[in-house]
Amino acid sequence: MKRFFIVCVLALLVAFFWERIAPFLPTAMVSPERPVRDFDEAKKLLLEKVYYDHREDLYCGCPFDEKKRIDLAACGYIPRKDPQRAARIEWEHAVPAHAFGQSFAEWREGHPDCVDKNGRPFKGRNCARQASDRFRQMEADMYNLYPAVGEVNGDRSNFSMAEIPGEVREYGACDVEIADRKVEPREAVRGLIARTYLYMEEEYPGRGILSDKNRKLFAAWDGLYPVTDWECERMRRIEAIQQNENRVLKSACAKAGR
Repeated sequence: MKRFFIVCVLALLVAFFWERIAPFLPTAMVSPERPVRDFDEAKKLLLEKVYYDHREDLYCGCPFDEKKRIDLAACGYIPRKDPQRAARIEWEHAVPAHAFGQSFAEWREGHPDCVDKNGRPFKGRNCARQASDRFRQMEADMYNLYPAVGEVNGDRSNFSMAEIPGEVREYGACDVEIADRKVEPREAVRGLIARTYLYMEEEYPGRGILSDKNRKLFAAWDGLYPVTDWECERMRRIEAIQQNENRVLKSACAKAGR
């Protein structure tokens, strides 16, 4: 009887404290299950349920249609090297999958489940995607996914964001610079990108998303480039689908009255 009483008291204490600390924990720690199963489903939902009336790519502001075809002439984009890839939209991780993927043992070392049809073990992104629920969740997080000109997405690779001296334009009128493994996005989306990094760091702590240097850069961009109506509307649409709050954006939108 005494043991039963102790168990009941402990259960009540856990429930009491959990109720109070849960709002301050990353959503993924409170509720690991989300309706969006994987990256492929996330891309489909973004196209159909989020960007259906705001079809503009991240880096260049190029318009695209429901089939992800880009009107390059409308935004003055000139392909640097790959016209075919430049003509289509791809879904870009603002925080590259490589940046957080390296924190997963499945990516770095492989996993017993990661064996190809010939019996050879593999590692990297495909292994993390196959063997880690948390990696799939991060890879499919729609707050971190944006439509981008395919060629720019490829050139960006997994490079980090920075401010690059000069204004070398390699894509016609598109205001994005990529040099020395760094990317400088146009001013109109710097705040949005900064808040995406800040959200991912808060939502998935311990994954090496922000360095001290980038933390300072993104804090500066967050202050210099406030939220827009679209950024806040995008947040609301994603929250309705993905069912977790982006507290970084929620706070920014509330302060801006958006």
